[in-house]
Amino acid sequence: MKDKMGVTLYQTKNCQLYAVRCGAGEIYAAAATQYLIDKYKVAAVLNYGVVGGCTDALHPGEICVVVKVAHYQYDLFAVDNVPAGRYLEYPDRLLPVSTAFTDLASPELHRVVCASGDKFVGDAAEKLWLHNEFGADICDMESAAILLTCDRNRVPCLIIKAVADSLSGGAAEYWREKNQTAKSCLDYAVEVIDGL
Repeated sequence: MKDKMGVTLYQTKNCQLYAVRCGAGEIYAAAATQYLIDKYKVAAVLNYGVVGGCTDALHPGEICVVVKVAHYQYDLFAVDNVPAGRYLEYPDRLLPVSTAFTDLASPELHRVVCASGDKFVGDAAEKLWLHNEFGADICDMESAAILLTCDRNRVPCLIIKAVADSLSGGAAEYWREKNQTAKSCLDYAVEVIDGL
């Protein structure tokens, strides 16, 4: 049974899981994360989904564990002379994901930096810019919102992503690969949950 936000309860032998499909973009992701924290008092948040690759090293289907996030569209430079992506309560422009859960993921998976903003990035030149400017290996539209919301609520999170479109694949590759890629990512997320 689902609640008004579409949250479904799953019971495993070890824990209760509350699953919600947040939708694309920062606002939906932040709202869904805050809802889970407020309504269900979740002890941790696991986000999984599909991303674009920002280097030639990542190909469709590869699963990654996000260890740092660059919120590249957060930009107050014109008023405070602080570089884009820089939140003053963090040590630098790369927001760290808690190692409490990233360490649970298989060491064989790619540990990555995710550039997160509120737009789909399919252009290879823009992906390369994200890589060169922020050290991003992947890009998405939700990770910054989820991480910041979790951090402000002192709730740890784990972000697992699967590459849907490669550096030069763009929207066409995304549409072709997203369903299978999302399923692979979900399968791995379930393995992590089962191991808790």
